[in-house]
Amino acid sequence: MSYKIAIDGPVAAGKSTIARELAKELGYVYIDTGALYRAIGLYLIKNNIDYNNESKVISVLDDINVDIQFVSGVQNVLLNGVVVDKEIRTPLVSEAASVSSAYQKVREKLLGLQRNIAEANSCVMDGRDIGSKVLPNANIKFYLTASIDCRAKRRYEEYRAKGIKIDLEEVKNEIIERDNRDMNRKNDPLVKTPDAILVDNTDFTLSETLDEILMLIDNHGNKK
Repeated sequence: MSYKIAIDGPVAAGKSTIARELAKELGYVYIDTGALYRAIGLYLIKNNIDYNNESKVISVLDDINVDIQFVSGVQNVLLNGVVVDKEIRTPLVSEAASVSSAYQKVREKLLGLQRNIAEANSCVMDGRDIGSKVLPNANIKFYLTASIDCRAKRRYEEYRAKGIKIDLEEVKNEIIERDNRDMNRKNDPLVKTPDAILVDNTDFTLSETLDEILMLIDNHGNKK
């Protein structure tokens, strides 16, 4: 029987990095659900589909095939059969994914894929609605967060490392807008479920955050 760990939280809280390292530590599969929505966002951009127009987005969903393959335990995201992991990590794709992921039909398209992978594998899955919608019966749930300034600095440094020129204040405003959109959208908004454990890693390093979560899992008492 698979063991499921759900990690939710706002943008740039470190969810993907922590989830990836946690999965590696436990020998589980890591599932980055945000990458699936980014793949859809990439398709919309490449095909000049207005991602702010819900009806137009819905009209092309049947033309979009998003899938995941695992190579030596590492997740690769495929868009219509092509690996797109590098292409989906840009501010524009991030914006397209954030907007289009609020549409119910888009969420429905990816829900089954996410659940099927989790059923077949012990996994760590991160996103915005994992504990509340995708894996409501996860063995343990975490809500990972950090201060706005901390998250803005992290995202800014990520962009700089990739050669993307952007102003720190612009990144901060982008995150504030994303938080508002994610938390107040009609369909599957970002929430901390009552059974999720809050982890604020504003003052934590990566290794300290990982150690904290591993300790909490051990204390939970039913890790596979």
